[in-house]
Amino acid sequence: MGRKRILAVVHTVTYGKRLLDVLSLLEADFRVQVLFTAPPHAFGDDVPAFLARLGSVVLPWEQATRMTFDLALAAGPRGVQYIDAPLITLPHGANYLKRVTEGANTGVAGLRRQDILPGGRLPAAVVVPHHAELRELARDCPEALPLAHVTGDPVHDRITASLPLRAAYRRALGLVEGEKFVVAVSTWGAHSSFGHFDTLLPRLMGELPAARYRTALLVHPNVWAGHGAYQIRAWLARCGQLGMALVPPEADWRSVLIAADWIIGDHGSVTLYGTLTGAPMLLATSPEREINPSSPAAALAAHAPTLSPTHPLMDQLAYAAREYRPEEYAAIASRITSEPGRFNRNMRRLMYGLLGMGQPAHEPVTVPLPEPPPLPLPGWAPGRGEVSA
Repeated sequence: MGRKRILAVVHTVTYGKRLLDVLSLLEADFRVQVLFTAPPHAFGDDVPAFLARLGSVVLPWEQATRMTFDLALAAGPRGVQYIDAPLITLPHGANYLKRVTEGANTGVAGLRRQDILPGGRLPAAVVVPHHAELRELARDCPEALPLAHVTGDPVHDRITASLPLRAAYRRALGLVEGEKFVVAVSTWGAHSSFGHFDTLLPRLMGELPAARYRTALLVHPNVWAGHGAYQIRAWLARCGQLGMALVPPEADWRSVLIAADWIIGDHGSVTLYGTLTGAPMLLATSPEREINPSSPAAALAAHAPTLSPTHPLMDQLAYAAREYRPEEYAAIASRITSEPGRFNRNMRRLMYGLLGMGQPAHEPVTVPLPEPPPLPLPGWAPGRGEVSA
């Protein structure tokens, strides 16, 4: 039987996780074969281990660029012009949040001309989560506008479908009744929360009563790739000895986020997805220079309370809870996607249309997230106290 060959181009662990949500729409279809490849990337060192855990067929990049495929998927632009296949490009995070302000590269990351047309080649389809992105695309890369498809956001839909399981996720983590769970989130880069961990972490460890509060750290996979897992664990070893959970880059962070009572974040995607959970927020950092001013991250930065260095953390958490207005956060969350709950339907139709095949005769279901493993108890050593995949 002749199968259609689909290539997943995995630059980083973050990109790979986004592609897995898309590739799940091809499950149980014996007419297609999914292959993976990993182009060179500055934050790609953990990709081989990520793909090995999948048990996937991995083509060396040099081989993949000499082959022909029926469809290719990529959540980043680097090198994709060398792939011989109709290409679908899609964002790797929530919306398009980051602004680049360096010389010729100025623009919204992911929607700049060099992001959409690497090597000057048009893709077969440009996937965006919200109709608002079409305005940016029309301004920065108008020739790609006819190829744009507003499909929605898979992470938004998975989190939303999983919200009724919050109590189950908390039990799985080992949280008991009356215990509060604070999750500190960081994107990557010099202005991320991670850049302020030297002041934030002592407060999480020293100001929250251990008998009533549990904490976890969600650090962007690029931070792990950039510094190395050994160094991250070494820097955070003392935190783990005091019972703070470290979520490794390969783990599914989404159920941990849903379980949170508070989120302390920054201008990254995970913090923005936190607006779906109902948890009050504090922003440890929100650098205006790096935020796309028309994005929901800018709206969140203008709305959420900012962590103060001079007031007790407990008081600030209480303030965030008192000032939390669900309808205001819901308005921000609504800007993540203009197709809520419809990503699977829209994306599957797009892929099968480009493949020239009929879709499977069943609705694509948005599957709730699996339960997370338990949080570590105080006293773990580096590498032994992570919330694993």
